[in-house]
Amino acid sequence: MSDTPSRVLQDLVDLLDLENIEVNLFRGESRDLGGKSVFGGQVLGQALVAATRTVDEGVAHSLHAYFLRPGAMDAPIVYEVDRVRDGRSFAARRVQAIQHGRPICSVIASFQQPEEGASHQAAMPEVPSPESLAPQSELRRKWMDDAGPLPERLQWALTRPLALEFRPVNPWNGLDPDAREPQQQIWFKAAGPLPAEPVLHRCMLAYASDYNLLTTALLPHRMSFLQPDMVVASIDHALWFHRTPRVDDWLLYDMDSPAASGARGLTFGRIFSRDGDLVASVAQENLMRRIDGKRD
Repeated sequence: MSDTPSRVLQDLVDLLDLENIEVNLFRGESRDLGGKSVFGGQVLGQALVAATRTVDEGVAHSLHAYFLRPGAMDAPIVYEVDRVRDGRSFAARRVQAIQHGRPICSVIASFQQPEEGASHQAAMPEVPSPESLAPQSELRRKWMDDAGPLPERLQWALTRPLALEFRPVNPWNGLDPDAREPQQQIWFKAAGPLPAEPVLHRCMLAYASDYNLLTTALLPHRMSFLQPDMVVASIDHALWFHRTPRVDDWLLYDMDSPAASGARGLTFGRIFSRDGDLVASVAQENLMRRIDGKRD
């Protein structure tokens, strides 16, 4: 039976339901999304699940992660949680994602009990509605037809169903990249309805926040993560939750890259609900190295 977006979404929900193997120890499976290693968003989402399961009160308001090694897609990941602090308002957890005895990602997440306070936010950019834009899956099929024969694995990676639907405001063709300003906006949402569980939606947003960020830093340079001479990977990732998200409704990812140097690109992102509420802020530095300059 072939995959459909709804089946892939349910598989992601199952993937985030970690196995508790001991006190402060959890185990998760991995999936092949067509890249060379485990998708960083999967590790972020699972690490946040592991941290959350050790917190009795409060919700995640931020996480900071370093990706230390590529993760193997054919091996489980063990998440070891260190209960760093439990205070009256805040709690902190350190999570090590481990494969084959070595950490592949190190995460610190902070939790806060609900509290009232002053509020302000940046305005959402004025962009077309998601209903007026073409799905990324349709755009990719057209770009593949225009590109001619492609390696079989690349074809599979570009056409496989995803747990998330993306609708870019100004589509960018990674098979034939043009040079443009380092900024982009993309609408996204889950490929179907999700249970009304705030923890699940936070962890799903952590997963989704790793999509498209690093592409933004590549835009001015006509670089693409699909080019065989490029090594592109997330180095670190930070996420701040301002409000509880609903990932099964449209969210706007507004991204810009203020700088790139030393084969690294920096990108900031803001995630808005379709009503204009600023749901989350994101920052990420990524590797963007041509192979002729590759070092161990």
